[in-house]
Amino acid sequence: MYPEQLVKPMKAEMTQVGFEDLTNADAVEKTLNATSGTVLVFVNSVCGCAAGAARPGVKLSLENAKKPEKLTTVFAGFDTEAVASARNFMLPYPPSSPSIALFKDGKLVHFIERHHIEGKSPQMIADNLKMAFDHFC
Repeated sequence: MYPEQLVKPMKAEMTQVGFEDLTNADAVEKTLNATSGTVLVFVNSVCGCAAGAARPGVKLSLENAKKPEKLTTVFAGFDTEAVASARNFMLPYPPSSPSIALFKDGKLVHFIERHHIEGKSPQMIADNLKMAFDHFC
């Protein structure tokens, strides 16, 4: 598990733009068992592709007319219970961090795995998410 002093600023980067930090399985299940509305779940990470592409790309995606009703995040390697619970909702996709999942009416409708983040620009990730938001939100 990563030390809190390392993770805290990376979590704050997302909560400062409106993301709810889900830190345990109960919070994840309460959020993702909802049967109506749209929820974005960002699986945050300490890795370079999270810092260089995923977090900036997710934040850029919010500059869109349509966006999810609820923005949430879990942190891999820190909030292990929350991440494990979120990943159960993301099946059949294998565990991936960072990753980004969009749920609509309780169903997973769009998923960006780590291999779709690595080597991509924040703008490419944002554009991918904006297309999903325009379609599902």
